[in-house]
Parts: sequence; structure tokens; C-alpha cells
Amino acid sequence: MQLHFGHYREAKLLIDEALSKGLLPDAKSSKILSDFTGDSYRLIFEEGFDSLAEYEESLTASMDKNDWKAWYIKFKVHILSSHREILKVVR
Repeated sequence: MQLHFGHYREAKLLIDEALSKGLLPDAKSSKILSDFTGDSYRLIFEEGFDSLAEYEESLTASMDKNDWKAWYIKFKVHILSSHREILKVVR
């Protein structure tokens, strides 16, 4: 996700809130990364699932929670744009 310039601190606080409340998808593995080089003010969510079906099920379940919906209203104002890739681990 590309954040608005200067919105990292607020977005990071909201990410911490989402993690503490269990609002994000329940992945087998997950990382939240920030830029070090390249485009600035980026957040990258890396999540591992055993299958695409498992990913879709987890995403749907988390996004259906009322707490997630209220959190997302606060979070999305910090997002300039986003990009999603679904990759397959080959090794």
C-alpha cells in the first residue's frame, strides 16, 4: 500500500491496533514491511497460506467482522493507492 506523504506514524498505530485486536487475516505466516529504498511511505503485507481457497476464506472472515469494518474506515484515509499480488512459493 502506498501511504499519503507523512501518514506512516498514524497508519502504523492503526496496524498495531489491528494486530492487538486480531482483525487481520489469520495467516500461516505473516510479515508487515515498510520501505527502506524505492517509493517511500509504503506498507507491504506478506501473508502465507496453504492454498488460495484458504486465503479467500480467511480474508472473507476477517473482513466480515464489525470491528474490522470500523477499523478499516479509520485506516483507509491514510492509503493513497494499493496493489495486490498473489504469488506461489516454488521453493
